[in-house]
Amino acid sequence: MTPRAILFDLDGTLADTARDLGGALNRLLAEEGRPPVPYELIRPIASHGARGLVELGFGIHKGEDGFDDLRLRFLDHYEDGFCNETTLFDGINPLIEAIAARGLAWGIVTNKPMRFTDRLVPTLGFIIEPAVVVSGDTVGVPKPDPRPMQHACEAMGIDPADCWYVGDAERDIAAGRAVGMKTVLADYGYIAETDCPDAWGADHRIASPLELLALLPDHSV
Repeated sequence: MTPRAILFDLDGTLADTARDLGGALNRLLAEEGRPPVPYELIRPIASHGARGLVELGFGIHKGEDGFDDLRLRFLDHYEDGFCNETTLFDGINPLIEAIAARGLAWGIVTNKPMRFTDRLVPTLGFIIEPAVVVSGDTVGVPKPDPRPMQHACEAMGIDPADCWYVGDAERDIAAGRAVGMKTVLADYGYIAETDCPDAWGADHRIASPLELLALLPDHSV
């Protein structure tokens, strides 16, 4: 079926945010007198945001003593540099232009908090503005809860069954599947060696953004 809209995750799918997220982590580590974490270890964890990066850097998990304080301090450090090195992945603007040429809407559903999303998205240079942007706290719950997906569809006036969702994390695929969207896994994103993407149940997988166009039915051209 031809979709009416395509929704995307942000971090690791549309935008390469790992260096700025890693910068925030390493500034926090320096503040605590700890050595920095190299970029090659940060990148696969970047889609997991503050929680995943605090766990990576400090070896403690949500619910343990000190975790919440470190998470909040991480976000403060990210505030100081959330768009220093962040850029769109190669091919994103040509992809969006081609999607629009086919008469399809596009939008963003991310777990990034609104305090960052609302300021970052306008700086990224999208050739066409998204029809909707849903952040991790827009509806009070993040993915994999399906409510952010439902909210995006309601805002566009489009049934979830008429949408595709593209993301690079298990929660992206789970959230899309939960509302009946066709899901596409962005293999070029932030996927760790310990992840098991074959088990996530995505309908399709792409190795670069522009590969998405080949998945669209011919009659949508």
